Amino acid sequence: MDVPVPLPTPSPTARRKRVTESVRAWLYILPAGLLMLVITMFPQLYQMWMAFTDYRLANLRFNIFNSETWEKFAPPIVWFDNFVKVLTSDLAIENYDFVRLLKFNVTWTMANVFFHVILGVVIALALNNKVLFGRKFYRAVFVLPWAIPGLIIAFTWRNMFDRRFGAINQIISRINTAFGTAFPTDNRWLDATEPPGGGGPGIVLSLVVILPLLIMVLNSLYKARMPFLLKLLPVPIIAWVVAEMFKMIVISPMAFWAVLIANIWLGWPFMTVIATGALQSIPEELYEAARMDGATGWQQLVNITLPLLRPAMLPAIMVGTIWTFNNFNVIFFITQGGPFGRTELLVTQAYKLVFTQRLYGVAAAFSIVVFFVLLIITLLQNRVTRATEAYYE
Repeated sequence: MDVPVPLPTPSPTARRKRVTESVRAWLYILPAGLLMLVITMFPQLYQMWMAFTDYRLANLRFNIFNSETWEKFAPPIVWFDNFVKVLTSDLAIENYDFVRLLKFNVTWTMANVFFHVILGVVIALALNNKVLFGRKFYRAVFVLPWAIPGLIIAFTWRNMFDRRFGAINQIISRINTAFGTAFPTDNRWLDATEPPGGGGPGIVLSLVVILPLLIMVLNSLYKARMPFLLKLLPVPIIAWVVAEMFKMIVISPMAFWAVLIANIWLGWPFMTVIATGALQSIPEELYEAARMDGATGWQQLVNITLPLLRPAMLPAIMVGTIWTFNNFNVIFFITQGGPFGRTELLVTQAYKLVFTQRLYGVAAAFSIVVFFVLLIITLLQNRVTRATEAYYE
């Protein structure tokens, strides 16, 4: 049996040196730490306190450092009432329904990220072809959605979806003239409450988006290192989520399709840039060896390109999910959450709670709930996609 060898005790001189170096390191990071404390930690702690109070417009005059204003204007403590009102939709606000907001937000995020990734990878593969003429020009053009401010993009798309003078309806009219079709040319993209085509496009979109996601999740559960019964437990929950997403897309009004088109145009260049960088890092020798072994183009794509794209694309998908989940500009400046709150996101609802309803305590509790919702989605996504693992694990 091996006897553990005790570690040598550091000398007093060595201990003093370590303390001196530690103090020096803390002094280097002290300014940044104080700045983070002031601009990040204090507002977050203040928001957490507000979430447990009935903070309203009348309480804005109170000062936590002044005892007189504290006694006169301090908001009353309501503990968890704000959280209960947020989750149970017990708020006297028109068209407010937290469950519907959450379902639409998740559906909106999944649909957008799906098309962002598919279009981004496909376009990156096309631009990676060395025989393509004008590759540098195309790579410069597809970053235009980033170069243009989001407010201008949103208002431009809103004007394009105008019923009478918008470019979308005019393009449909030109198509009818050129090909003899009879598509409607007076579509109320932003006002109509009924789904387009009786919900037919929604069924197609649901099948296109949800089925691949369902297959991916079930495949990840099947490969997970856990007992068989634990693999089966999430299946009813997954089935319910899929059914709710399917129903949400089918019944969504035309405004959903308008903001979906606008945000797909806005989001795919990010995925293309990430995929392009990953493609250029793949050694050409791998493709040459595969061709020598008689591999077809499809086999090279499945066995070389896609596996080596995974380490770069999965973290990008997680970032894209967070960005899309909290995408304020596209929804707020194109539809304002309408019609009747049918395209409202959690982040736009939080904005309205603050600047329209002036319910600061409720808005603080609402934001905390949104944070935990997004945290759960991110953790589940990381678990399913294994985005933080190396490609060889």
